[in-house]
Amino acid sequence: MSLYRIKQFYRSMVARINDRDISFLEKNLKPYELQLFNQLPVYEQKHCINVARDVLLTCNQRNLKSDVLIKVALLHDIGKIYNKMNPIEKSIMVIMNNITNGKIRAGCKKNKNVNMYYNHGIIGYNLLKKYGYDDRFLFLVKNHHNDNIIGDIELDLLKECDDKN
Repeated sequence: MSLYRIKQFYRSMVARINDRDISFLEKNLKPYELQLFNQLPVYEQKHCINVARDVLLTCNQRNLKSDVLIKVALLHDIGKIYNKMNPIEKSIMVIMNNITNGKIRAGCKKNKNVNMYYNHGIIGYNLLKKYGYDDRFLFLVKNHHNDNIIGDIELDLLKECDDKN
């Protein structure tokens, strides 16, 4: 485990949504999206806000258009609304994933935490598809943990910012 994971755990334990976060959300999400977003645990909300802010900063540095990517970043973990793991349960999943080199995925398909950990992108994709998002938006949500897709500028940027947070 790296220092990064310890920092991530600490940040999840002390996560709070402040007025600046609320303004950022209201600026970038429609009311129904905000309702969905608010179903995430607070630590996941804060994570998504931090990813979205990094996306905005990185897009500005690289002269890329950021509007859609900010919304994708805010909603990329929306599939997690169906199983709200607490920070300790999530940490156990991260540790188990590292110890088993991802083999826990195949061995525990019926475990709701394992399923959520590995499949929240697909779950989010299916949820957001019902709201009429375009294929590109859905592709980014679905594949934000897919390491087999490389060279997609927007997806790579989303992964980069997600990994930092």
